[in-house]
Amino acid sequence: MVTAARPAQMATIATPAQGDPDLTLLLPDGDVVDPEVSIVIPALNEEKTVGEFVDWCKEGLARAGVTGEVLIVDSSTDRTTEIALEHGARVLRGPKRGLGRAYIDALPYIRGRYILMGDADCTYDFRDLASFVGRFRQGYEFVMGSRWKGSIEPGSMPPLHQYLGTPVTTWILNVLYSSSFSDIHCGMRGITREALHRMGLQSQSWEYASEMVLKSVHMRLRTAEVPVSFLKDREGRLSHHKRAGWFSPFHAAWINLRAMFVYGAEFFVFKPGLAMLALGLLLSIPLSLGSITVGPVHFSLYWMLLGLTLTVLGLQSFFFGCIAQVLHDYNGAARRRWMRWFPYTRTVLLSAAAFAAGLALSLLLVAYYIRSGLVLSPADRIPYLGVLGLELMMAGFMTFTFVLLLHASVLRGESAYGPH
Repeated sequence: MVTAARPAQMATIATPAQGDPDLTLLLPDGDVVDPEVSIVIPALNEEKTVGEFVDWCKEGLARAGVTGEVLIVDSSTDRTTEIALEHGARVLRGPKRGLGRAYIDALPYIRGRYILMGDADCTYDFRDLASFVGRFRQGYEFVMGSRWKGSIEPGSMPPLHQYLGTPVTTWILNVLYSSSFSDIHCGMRGITREALHRMGLQSQSWEYASEMVLKSVHMRLRTAEVPVSFLKDREGRLSHHKRAGWFSPFHAAWINLRAMFVYGAEFFVFKPGLAMLALGLLLSIPLSLGSITVGPVHFSLYWMLLGLTLTVLGLQSFFFGCIAQVLHDYNGAARRRWMRWFPYTRTVLLSAAAFAAGLALSLLLVAYYIRSGLVLSPADRIPYLGVLGLELMMAGFMTFTFVLLLHASVLRGESAYGPH
C-alpha cells in the first residue's frame, strides 16, 4: 500500500490501493482541488532553489489563469521535501531510481489534464507557462519548449552542449524520424495526461527525454514548440551533470543516442533493405540463365553471387523494418498494412512453393555436377540455375519465419496498444 501523509500537523488521506510501497505522498496545507494543469518535477537535493521554483510555478499558473498543482517527485537527502511543502507543493517521496523512473512513479498521482515537466533548479522560467497552456487548449497533445526559439542566458549552457551536443543530436533525430524539432533536449515540455498514459514510458534515466520525443512521432501526436528562457544555475549550485563528474554529459548523450537508434531502427533497415533487394534481384534474375555481356562488362556467376548476397541482405532488412514498424505502431496502421500484404495462409504457401522450387533447382545442380565427373565449366548454365535455387530456398525460409514473427508481433501490439 502506498502511504499518503501530511507532515505532523496534517491528516493522512487514502491513496490508490495498487501502488509502490516505497512511495509516500505528502500534501501541503491548502492543497488545490481539481487542477487542470499538473507541474511534475523530479528533484534531488534542490533545497537552494525548490522554494523559489514552486513560487514561480504558482505565479505562472496565476498569470495563465489556470488552476494547477505542483508535484515534486523527491529523493533528496536534504530539506527539499520540507521546503517544497512549505511553499504549497505536493511531494511524492521515494528512493533514487533515475529521472525517467520519477515520471513513471508519478503518473498515478497526477490529477491534471495537462502535464508540464521541467527541473526544480530555476533554470527554466516557469513564471512564463501561459504559452504551453494556450497550445494545450488549442488541441495540441505534446508541447516542446525550445531554447533556440526562446533565449539562452550567457553562461547557462556549456559550449559543448550549446554548439555541438544538442544541435547534432537534434539533427540526427530529425533525420531518423523525418521530424522538425529545434531542441529535443529542452527539459521544459508538456503533454496531456491521456497521451502520457498511452505512451507507456519505460526509460529509467536521462533517455526518457528522447523516448518521449520519439514516441510522440510514432504516436503521431499533435505537436507544437514554444519558446522558453534558459537561465544560469544559481550561485553555489552545481548541476547534476557536474555533481556526477566530467563523464556524465557524454554518458547522457550516449544513452539518448541509444534510445534514438532503438526506437528508430526502421530508418536503418526498411528503405535500405528495399534498395538492396531491388539491386540484388536486378543482378541475379537476368543471370539465372547464364552470363550476360553488356558493352565492355561481362556479368558472370560472380556477379550473380553478389546479387544473391544483396537479395538476402535486402529481404532480411526489409522484414526487420516491417517488424520495427509493428513494434512502434500506436494507431494500428502498420499492423493493418502488413497483415494485408502478408496473410498467414497465402504467405506460408508461397514460401513453401519458393523453397520447393529452389530445392529442385539445387538438386538439379547436384545431379549435373555428379554426371559431369565433379567438374563444372564456367560456360555451363546449370550453376546459374543452382544459385537461383539457393536464392529461392533462402527467400522462402526467411519469408516463412518472418510471417511467424509478424503475426506474433501483431498479437503483442494489440495486447499493448489495443486492436484497431
